[in-house]
Amino acid sequence: MSNEPKIAIVTGGLTGIGAAVAQRFVRDGMQVVIGARRGGDAERQREVADKLGDAAMLRHLDVRDTDSVQEFTDAVIARHGRIDAIVNAAGVYEEAPVDGHPDRIWNDTIDTNLTGTFKMVRAVMPVMLRQKYGRIVNIASVAAHQGMADNAAYCASKAGILGLSRCVSLEGAAHGVTCNSISPTWVETEMLQQFIQNDIAQTGLPEAEIRARYEASNPQGKLVQPDEIANLAAFLASDGARAITMADYQVNAGSLW
Repeated sequence: MSNEPKIAIVTGGLTGIGAAVAQRFVRDGMQVVIGARRGGDAERQREVADKLGDAAMLRHLDVRDTDSVQEFTDAVIARHGRIDAIVNAAGVYEEAPVDGHPDRIWNDTIDTNLTGTFKMVRAVMPVMLRQKYGRIVNIASVAAHQGMADNAAYCASKAGILGLSRCVSLEGAAHGVTCNSISPTWVETEMLQQFIQNDIAQTGLPEAEIRARYEASNPQGKLVQPDEIANLAAFLASDGARAITMADYQVNAGSLW
């Protein structure tokens, strides 16, 4: 590798884990291209520029759409000439019991979380194989390992990411391309805050009590922070992780969910 900054893609990089990863990559000296469905919004682009400076840019990306994925990837290559790392953090979560489960929830969850990850990997793989270097990090979940009632679509999508990552790691191994996944438990993100607000509305309990329930879901009694996931992703995307591939890392604070 040269001394030029590495080029990294982060999908779903406007909020939560993706935003934390993008910030960490910028601090590490990478050039980061963030992809998000809202990436074409001028106000969002200004917010990213103000927060991360010239080291990051935001572009529209719908990981569910093959043309959008290819256009996004082609634009990154045209601008930077290479893609050194990608963190697939774009994801959705919506609960429904299997009995009466709407097709919409199943399709959107699988299309975004699993198929979207696959389409991004498929798009970046050729350039990584050609340059004999690449780091692929897919954000899975403890839901990939454990079931939970009313979460068939989410659990299935995240379990699929584990299988996908193993296959990709084997295809990239001889070419300097690694592929790993990270499986967090509850992380204190905007999505979790929305769950807390929904629980407050449904139960009438104070926020502190609802939050305490989430904190008590793991033996450490503390919610995992986005920066903790970003720190691991940064290592897996580094030169120091050359021999680490086909692995999944549960950041679970001792919890099964």
